[in-house]
Formats: sequence, structure tokens, C-alpha cells
Amino acid sequence: MKFDLIIVGGGLAGAALAVALRRSALRIAVVEHAAPRRPTGWDARIYAYSPASARFLDELGVWAHLDHDRLGPVSEMRIHGDAGGELVFSAYDSGLEELAWIGESSLVHVEIWESLKRQHNVTLFCPATPAALEIDADVATLRLDDGRSLQAALVIGADGRDSWVRERAGIEATVKPYGERGVVANFVCERPNHGVAFQWFRADGVLAWLPLPGRTMSLVWSAPDALADELLALDPEPFCARVEAAGGRALGKLELAGQRAAFPLRLMRVEEVVRPRVALIGDAAHAIHPLSGHGINLGFQDAKALAEVLAALPSWRDAGELSVLRRYARMRAEEPFLLQYTTHALSRLFGRQDPLLSSLRNVGMNLTGQLPVLKNALVRYAANGRF
Repeated sequence: MKFDLIIVGGGLAGAALAVALRRSALRIAVVEHAAPRRPTGWDARIYAYSPASARFLDELGVWAHLDHDRLGPVSEMRIHGDAGGELVFSAYDSGLEELAWIGESSLVHVEIWESLKRQHNVTLFCPATPAALEIDADVATLRLDDGRSLQAALVIGADGRDSWVRERAGIEATVKPYGERGVVANFVCERPNHGVAFQWFRADGVLAWLPLPGRTMSLVWSAPDALADELLALDPEPFCARVEAAGGRALGKLELAGQRAAFPLRLMRVEEVVRPRVALIGDAAHAIHPLSGHGINLGFQDAKALAEVLAALPSWRDAGELSVLRRYARMRAEEPFLLQYTTHALSRLFGRQDPLLSSLRNVGMNLTGQLPVLKNALVRYAANGRF
């Protein structure tokens, strides 16, 4: 079977790329092991969708169809250091409607997938698992584990941090484990959150409370492995009490809503995101510390940039040529690099327990809060991926 483009991985970034090319003449294959589905109750995997991502999803025709009663707008973010430092970001002060929207991964994924299933230029291979990849001078051949063979000018690796495509293409990745896990859970709170997101840099990790609709809140606690084990082993009531205390009971008493989960944290850098007939997007191209809440937004902007490059190609141009793919690589060189290094530096800065360093970093937070131009520039970059 012959296509112009094969996307391995139908997650948020991969599916969004295919939908972004819905008006193109490209014949697209999407290979995915399982279709998304909505869990009962609240999804434990929660993302902070930036205004830039919301605009992209709106361009795809997805944003308007989401259940907005399950999206929590963030009007303010309050960041607390470990020794009196405080920094407040306000959407109003920065001229934005919202800083971000907090929502479930499955809420957006299912809606993108519905668009994908109706798309005339997409063939879905699901469930399917890739088994072999051959890259030749003029074509890439992907063989599935059921024996089917797909050919295309270009293969996109959208298959996550442990990307099979990246490995088969011989693209080296440098992985640095943080020795931490992100513990996630959702709660019903005694008091409403009023659209305020909280983040605490603590001696035992980075704690974030993200506002969901009404009196609901999502926890992301980037905790050392030993603490993560301890938190996951606690019964629901003492677990809630531990989270309440860690956040200074800012939202009153908490009640666990759904299951807890945890995922390992690591920094991953790749030597290159493109090679002849291969391009990487999303977590296959970069992995960052979750303290910025920016991971999925990088993936969406990867998809948007690559779709723009491919959609603009004349019909006679080879989509897998390295000169074509390097345009995408240049477009996406700055934002992932800056966010990777910034989040890594912040994680290491607040992870060191030194009294002098603690004083300096908290003074730095307070000084930043007193410089509106700098503070608003940081907000605009987080919202739009550029200053």
C-alpha cells in the first residue's frame, strides 16, 4: 500500500498532524495500537492547554466541539518558593483571556480522533503495531506485525518518549532520569479554586494544583522516587491529608476523585529531529520536566509547523527530502530548546538544599514579580511560544 505520509502514533500530536493536513492532497496512513476512549469519571492524565494550542485546536475544528464544562480556565498562577519567594502571573495583567485551560488528555484526544476517522485522505491502521522500517533513497517502507507493508515518501515518529521510529531511524537520544516521578490525582475541594493554579517549590519536589471546573482540582507532584512510593501506598484519607498539608490547605479539605497514577520523569534530548524520510514530533522529539506544564503544547506546535511545511509543497516535490524537513527543524529549534533548559535549570536550582542558594533563588522570584515587563514577557512566551 502506497501513501505520501505515514504517521506512526495516533496520540494527540500525531492525530493533530493528520487532521491539520485534512485539506491537502496528501495520502496519509496513521498507525496506532489502540484508539482513545473516555474513562469513567475524571481522567488522571491532565494537561495545561496554552492559548496557542487552543487556537491550533480551533483551526482544526476541535476546540468548539469539546465539552467546556470539563475545561478549567486559568486566570491566575501563584508560584511559591521554598523560603518566602512568591511570583504571581495574571491573565488580566498580561492582556490575555486565560493563561491556559486545564483539561483531560482523553477529552481532546477523543475529539481529534473523531475528526480523523471522518477524514477522506486518511487510512487508519488500528489496532496495528510496526515491526520493521526500511529507509531507501526514494522511499520508506514500514512493515506491520500482521504482515502488511506500507510505503511512503516520509515517516513521522509521533510514538512517544520511547519512540520506535526514532530508534529504527538511528537517531540518538540522550536521556537523563531525574530520579523522580510525577504523582497525579484529581480531587473534589472544600472551596472553589476561582481559576487559580498553584505551584510550590518544596524540599520534597515541585507540587502543582491545577484548577478543573467547579470545586475540582488536579494534582501533579514531581516527587523523588521514595516519596512517590510512599504517596501511592497511602490509603485515600491520609493521602488527601498529605496533599492538603503540602499545599497549605489553600482549598480546604480534599476528597480523592478517581485513581492515583505516577510516571517517571526524565529529560530527553535528541541529536536531530529529522533525517532523510524521517521526522519526529511531540515526545518522540523532546521530553521536558512537567513543572512548566508545557509538554503537550510543544507537541501541538510541532504538528502545526510540520503541517504548514508539508501543505505548502508543490505536488512534484518530495516530502521526504532532507532540505524540506530541515525547514520544519529550523521552525522548531528555539521553543523546545529554551523550555528544556529552563525547566531543567529550575528543577536543579530548587532541588539543591543549600541555605545561601535558597535565599538567592527566592529573592530572584520576588524581584521578577516586581518587574512587570519581564513578568508579562514570560507569560506571553508561555502562552504563544514566542515573546
